[in-house]
Amino acid sequence: MKSSIMNYKNIFIAAAVSMMLTGCGLYKKYESKAELPANVMGTGSAAVSMSGDSVATCTPEPLSWRQFFTDPQLQQLIELALTNNTDLASARIAVEQSLASLKSARLGYLPEFSVAPQGSLSKFGSFDWTKTYNLPLQMSWDAGLFGSITNKKRAAKAVLLQAQCQEEAVRSNLVSAVAQQYNLLQVLDCQLDILMQTDSLWATSLETQKALYENGKAYSTAVNQLESSWLNVKTQIVDTRRTIRSTENVLCKLLCITPQTISRSKWGTYTLQDIAAFSSSVSGQASGSFPAEMLLRRPDIRMADYAMAEAFYNTLGARAAFFPSLTLSGTLGWSNNGGGAVVDPGKLLINILGQFTQPIFLRGRLKANLKISKLTQEDLRNRYVQTVINAGNQVNEALADCQSVTEKYSYYHRQVSVLREAYVGTHELMDNGKASYLEVLTAQESLLSAQLSEAMNMYNGAQAIIALYIAIGGGSK
Repeated sequence: MKSSIMNYKNIFIAAAVSMMLTGCGLYKKYESKAELPANVMGTGSAAVSMSGDSVATCTPEPLSWRQFFTDPQLQQLIELALTNNTDLASARIAVEQSLASLKSARLGYLPEFSVAPQGSLSKFGSFDWTKTYNLPLQMSWDAGLFGSITNKKRAAKAVLLQAQCQEEAVRSNLVSAVAQQYNLLQVLDCQLDILMQTDSLWATSLETQKALYENGKAYSTAVNQLESSWLNVKTQIVDTRRTIRSTENVLCKLLCITPQTISRSKWGTYTLQDIAAFSSSVSGQASGSFPAEMLLRRPDIRMADYAMAEAFYNTLGARAAFFPSLTLSGTLGWSNNGGGAVVDPGKLLINILGQFTQPIFLRGRLKANLKISKLTQEDLRNRYVQTVINAGNQVNEALADCQSVTEKYSYYHRQVSVLREAYVGTHELMDNGKASYLEVLTAQESLLSAQLSEAMNMYNGAQAIIALYIAIGGGSK
């Protein structure tokens, strides 16, 4: 008999030890195994290890938007947007909500206390009224065996980190949007100046052509053609002014202010850094390239990594559900209800209960939850990889745009210079009767088109450098 008892005891001890060893893995911390693939930006960068919470500390610090955007009026607009924008306010609220959830999860290790006073009046037949009362202080405590509480807390922290990254992403995109709209206003002002100058020059050409017609040296068709082109410039002026108003309205919506005129500096007063200077400022190398590690500062990549961390801890929680749980509860208070008799005054009531629960059969719910958690982890891992690929592609596209704009700049500048000389020479020939109005008209339209294209190319260059700045993780501070 004694031997049998010893055998059962050994079996119980062995089972307990096995269960504890199995449960040790439920306390494991998340470690990211993801890497940046080689040439992720198309520039020959080496693979870089991604390691959870260390992501934000192992990468070069990018320029803040105040260092990057030096125009004081633009800085004021960005500050106003960061203060007023409702999307950013919603992102901040989401961070506060996640922080509240994390604080609650951290208190999960502590017992719960509640007070539930009760009182009753009862009467049977001719007996007097019976008054009973209970003044209990109730306590309940979940021991959190096998990491159930720990993993909930860690998952809540991962959710908070995701919310913070989302706030950074919204802030970064907001800074970019304000800067882009501001630059668009500047280039539209530049184009309007070009059109106004063209309007004045073409009006002079039209007057010259009318004088030649009155003196019998030109046909009425020449006058009509020049006037038609001049009126077309007039309509472009109206369209450009309307576009300016529309762009100001878009910017006002970003700033959360009523429609109004936006103060701005003249195009070219404050220029963005060129690609070599920008590269040198963030990487210390004036090479026109960026280290792949810069991608690790992007909010979307960090958010994808923290999402995998959350899924990891949720999977551990799903595994912990297979193990037993221990709950302690108790009651301490005063009561005059002694069960079969009512006493007055009341007596001290003490009640302690321990409950050990081992799931046996829950209709497949635990297995289903674990499988769903594992599949969620796999899905988030795939999304992470795609996020990294998209980030590298975005940087590559921005670099290509910067290079393209730089190469076209000298061509546009030379084209405008050549066409201006051609226009002046053709106009002089027409004044001397040695060129037709068609030649002058062609020269005028070619010059205007080249001037507008040059201005738009400079704007595209500003947009490309802003896109590159955001793509490598800037704009959030």
